[in-house]
Amino acid sequence: MNDSEGKIKVDGHNVWYRRMGSGGVPLLTLHGGPGAGHDYLEPLAGLAEQRPVIFFDQLGCGRSDQPDDTSLWRIERFVSEVDQVRDALGLGSVHLFGQSWGGWLAIEYMLHQPRGVIGLVLASTSASLPQFTMETRKLIANLPQGVQETLQRYEDAGDYENEEYEAAVMEFYKRHLCRLDPFPEPLARSAEIVHNNPVYLTMNGPNEFTHTGNLKNWDRSARLDEIRTPTLITVGRYDELTPACAETLRDGIPNAKMVIFEDSAHVAHLEETERYLETLGDFLARAESAAVV
Repeated sequence: MNDSEGKIKVDGHNVWYRRMGSGGVPLLTLHGGPGAGHDYLEPLAGLAEQRPVIFFDQLGCGRSDQPDDTSLWRIERFVSEVDQVRDALGLGSVHLFGQSWGGWLAIEYMLHQPRGVIGLVLASTSASLPQFTMETRKLIANLPQGVQETLQRYEDAGDYENEEYEAAVMEFYKRHLCRLDPFPEPLARSAEIVHNNPVYLTMNGPNEFTHTGNLKNWDRSARLDEIRTPTLITVGRYDELTPACAETLRDGIPNAKMVIFEDSAHVAHLEETERYLETLGDFLARAESAAVV
């Protein structure tokens, strides 16, 4: 299996990438966070026998440069980064996979009508941060009363670093981020990368359900019909980006299919890897056969 890695110049900085496999139309992956790094997406390398799978750490995280300039942490700049990565790697025809924040980035990218995207995968994501916020508040309302009270007390005080608050946040994560115990090692690595990462804090906020960053009002639900690429939407039954968020995507994108993973939360590719790779591989093959590549 072909395997190479290197650095790409993006906006004057170095962005790390790894390319695995050969064959069909490449799969370019956009990781979550913002700022989490590619690590937790590593199981997608299971498709590398069918096609190239390309991981990259977006600027500001992982093995890429981490410049001390918060003005860089804007969705518009990350859209440009995707184009620069595609150009550097010669990805004329490509499948695009966006998970969580990577899905928001993929949606924003697709609204620019890029050439050569054969298939789009939106994994555990949404078209609207306000909807995401609303859905997470519903999930919090179903947590044990003591956990709810702890979250509210420290959020009211703006004390997001308190150990009691972080323990309460973990109760949410165990239910709606990943239901495996312990968390898989690739996810633990990404969680370490994103912790206190300026990209995450600037764009999202202090945690997965407190959205105070510059994305908090991002909403493209009214423009989903502009995406004409065959689209697969995946979501976990217990996902923090709930099936209701996935349904908004399915109903808005004209050529979309939605698959729910019944035993998963936010990372179905880690929680139900075999079924996930089979579902993803089948979709990519069908999208390719329907396209003129």
